[in-house]
Amino acid sequence: MQSPDQPNQQRSAEGNSIALKRSMTKRHLIMLSLGGAIGTGLFLSSGEVIAQAGPIGAVISYIIGGLIAYMVMLCLGELAVNLPVSGSFGAFAAENIGPGTGYMVSWMYWLGWSATLGTEFTAAALLMQEWFPTTSIWLWTLVFIVAVLISNLTSTRFFAESEFWLSFVKVATVLVFILLGLAAIFGLIPFQGHETAPLFHNLTAHGWFPNGLFPIFATMLIVNFAFNGTEMIGIAAGEAENPEKNVPKALNAAIWRLMIFFVGTIIVISALLPFENAGLSGNHAQGLSSSPFVTVFNFIGIPYAEDIMRFVIITALLSTANSGLYGASRMMWALSAKKQLPKIFSKLTKSGTPVIAILVTMIGGLPGLLSEQFGADLIFKNLMGVAAFTMIPVWMSICLSQYNFRKKWLREGHTLAELKFKTPWFPLVPILGFVTCTVTGISMAFQPDLLSSFIGCLIFMAFCYVSYYWLYHKKID
Repeated sequence: MQSPDQPNQQRSAEGNSIALKRSMTKRHLIMLSLGGAIGTGLFLSSGEVIAQAGPIGAVISYIIGGLIAYMVMLCLGELAVNLPVSGSFGAFAAENIGPGTGYMVSWMYWLGWSATLGTEFTAAALLMQEWFPTTSIWLWTLVFIVAVLISNLTSTRFFAESEFWLSFVKVATVLVFILLGLAAIFGLIPFQGHETAPLFHNLTAHGWFPNGLFPIFATMLIVNFAFNGTEMIGIAAGEAENPEKNVPKALNAAIWRLMIFFVGTIIVISALLPFENAGLSGNHAQGLSSSPFVTVFNFIGIPYAEDIMRFVIITALLSTANSGLYGASRMMWALSAKKQLPKIFSKLTKSGTPVIAILVTMIGGLPGLLSEQFGADLIFKNLMGVAAFTMIPVWMSICLSQYNFRKKWLREGHTLAELKFKTPWFPLVPILGFVTCTVTGISMAFQPDLLSSFIGCLIFMAFCYVSYYWLYHKKID
């Protein structure tokens, strides 16, 4: 608990006074969570889920994905409110599972968001190249790297404000899309190829599950990747004003907004487009502007729909990179604060930002500079596979940490009434959350395109445990 005379400081998991400032409000927390989640998973991958699982299957997939995310966030709420520190997942796992697991979780989270930087910059650069075909991908990647660095290095408050407005663009676009889509579905506005209201017959035009039930589970990794970022509130809790009040409210507000946005979007796309045409086609560069959002807006008759959506998707990509750099750098700062990295990584600027951790984390964005030499599609797929899988053990650790925390809390003689926020339906929520995350992670092994990323991540996890037990005997000063 911070002292009254130090309102802008927080304490690390070990109790040391640290100068990270509490300058994020509830609106910042909500938009940070939405900004981390609304990106390629919604604007680009949603159509692919529909094409594979069918309309009803896609709706079920996103509902299941949202429920998994909600269970994990309920567990996170109890942990984050009682220990609101940056680097939260690693601290929770170290305290409630084991120090080696806490170390592994911290590095997996860092790796996931660091890899995400590469996917977001590469995709955004490809989109800019469609506007300016004579320019190089690496040039736009460099421009975006500098822009995101400036946002993160200036101050936490500046970062929070920039992320708020970047996320606002995405949220507004999704709301407009859903409202216009519903108007077209019910015949209130014209839709290309339909003289009467399309209504919802497309949802079951080819049967309830045209490709069977298996694609519903096969697409869960894509769906879970779409919900990645909601856990960012746990990281930001260490820099939030009044975390006991704002963190639970932000978690609930963010997850239900995402459920409405994601499921509403899937229903609109599925009702207006034949499911087999909803996915991206062609190479990745072409596919980015072939988002189902573009197709629907074009059919409604929105002028310059492709350019508008290209701008929105670029904004979405940069917003995700912006919040990803924030989350990953705070995890690196937390490792340094616990003396598991050299102390230079916890070095702060006068405005309270961990400058070295931010700069080193940006290494994940550098593969985008190599896109023209090695192929943007190859780099994008491999980085996305890493980013998708690394969040699975993090979410599993949140569920297991909450389960163990509650057991220990009661074993030590505390009561549930003493908890400032408690996960409901215990122990069902943490157990179901852990099991469903585990199944999602294992499913990656059965997808040939993602197998190399899956094996690479497992090796990285093993390396984390080995390196931790080496550090246990030889602490870094």
